[in-house]
Amino acid sequence: MANWSKLIQTKSPDLMVDEASHSGKLKQSLGIIDLIAFGIGATIGSGIFALVGQAAAGTSLIMATTHNWLNTPVVNQLLHVSFGRAPAGPSIVLSFVLAAIACGFAALCYAELASMIPVSGSAYTYAYASLGQFAAWVIGWNLILEYVVGNIAVSISWSEHFIKLIYELFSFKLPLYLTTNLNDANLKIKAILDNHELRSCYSSIDLPTIFGFHIAFNLPALVIVSIITLILVLGVKESAIANKIILSITITAILYFIFYGATQINTHNWFPFAPGGVSGILGGAGIVFFSFIGFDAVSSMAEETKNPQRDLPLGMIGALSICTIIYSLVALVLTGIKPYSSYVGDSAPLASAMILCHNHLGNLLISIGALSSMTSVLLVFQLGLPRIVMVIARDGLVPKVFAQLHPKFKTPYLSTILMGVVVAGFAIFMDIGDAAELTNIGTLFVFALVCLGVLILRKTAKQVKRGFHCPFVPLIPVLGIFTCFLLMLSLQAKVWIYYLIYLVFGVVIYFSYGFKKS
Repeated sequence: MANWSKLIQTKSPDLMVDEASHSGKLKQSLGIIDLIAFGIGATIGSGIFALVGQAAAGTSLIMATTHNWLNTPVVNQLLHVSFGRAPAGPSIVLSFVLAAIACGFAALCYAELASMIPVSGSAYTYAYASLGQFAAWVIGWNLILEYVVGNIAVSISWSEHFIKLIYELFSFKLPLYLTTNLNDANLKIKAILDNHELRSCYSSIDLPTIFGFHIAFNLPALVIVSIITLILVLGVKESAIANKIILSITITAILYFIFYGATQINTHNWFPFAPGGVSGILGGAGIVFFSFIGFDAVSSMAEETKNPQRDLPLGMIGALSICTIIYSLVALVLTGIKPYSSYVGDSAPLASAMILCHNHLGNLLISIGALSSMTSVLLVFQLGLPRIVMVIARDGLVPKVFAQLHPKFKTPYLSTILMGVVVAGFAIFMDIGDAAELTNIGTLFVFALVCLGVLILRKTAKQVKRGFHCPFVPLIPVLGIFTCFLLMLSLQAKVWIYYLIYLVFGVVIYFSYGFKKS
């Protein structure tokens, strides 16, 4: 007879710490500076280089005009009402602050739980202590979604930037079929035929065939994920050194943009400050929220931190604070260099601003900074993901072989290799499209349950020592839950459908394997 009580069975924080210490210790080599650097590296990604301009400009929905059968006044009006987003303009600075506050609620809750349960596994571990096994599995399944889909999207974007950079620096070209998936390759061929200038980055646009089928795959994405996987197998300290080097390039590029761009500001571009009013600021916050995803990856490094009770809270809150300041300064400079409306549809707004200033060096530095930032995000997320799988494996919810540590490097090498294969495998063939939004919906759900976990453990685990106390409980956790679900409700209906299908698949795996084996 099935033991259904396992669904809500929790683990005490003390038991989790004891189990972690007896299952093979990871090498404790990370300090506060390492954690803040990892947090910034995971947070400052392609979002700041790609999303800020579009969030400031808003959307003008002429989508229906691209399809004759949709081109009616009624449909156009419905599209505008349903999907239009007012421009934030220069007030995008406030959008960043609002998004940071929403993440801050979750960060304070993360910090308390990380200080009382210094075990790898991030929100999965906290859910097991507060909500029980089934909720923990759902959280772990969501974390895998966040990290895997997020890294697939980032590796594809990294490939696109890399191709353009090596062409600009060395005039080196790859054939189109080695740089993207088949669907995007066909779209690019059509665009190249319409605009021959786009062909310059590729040595050939002809697609080879195998058994009568055209083929195309993303070789640069495969290579970068493979290199990062190898670095992570070798050790976390080596990963920390690599992250600091990569992050220093990113920060140099951003600081150059801020200080140089400040000399090119036309203050007239800051007026009107909030052209879209409150709706523009809120809409902008919903977009730039993507730029803050990643700080929670710090909590997955608990077992490799020298003083986790003190350093994990400082690492997360410190990284979030520094990123908010950087984002706000970039947004202020960006909207001061040229009018916010000129960034409509611009996926490289910082580079566009440098081009307007006739600054070739700045444009090149921004391109290198964007590439390095995405490399850093890949590194940190690929570091956190195997450690989540490792902890889930310890509990028997997935095969325990994935909890094994390398005898020399003391890293979860099998789960690291598995996750590297999964990300690289999807990245070389996948057209990410709307699926990237799954990263956001999964993350928001995780954040909400982390906030709920603080409320529960304040009641059920009063005796457990906390290195950090979330202030103003229950207000902060409640506000965190509310803001997360508010942002979830703002996502498209089809994203909810994809997400629910993914959750159902996870439930099937749990009851067919994890429930029996744990």
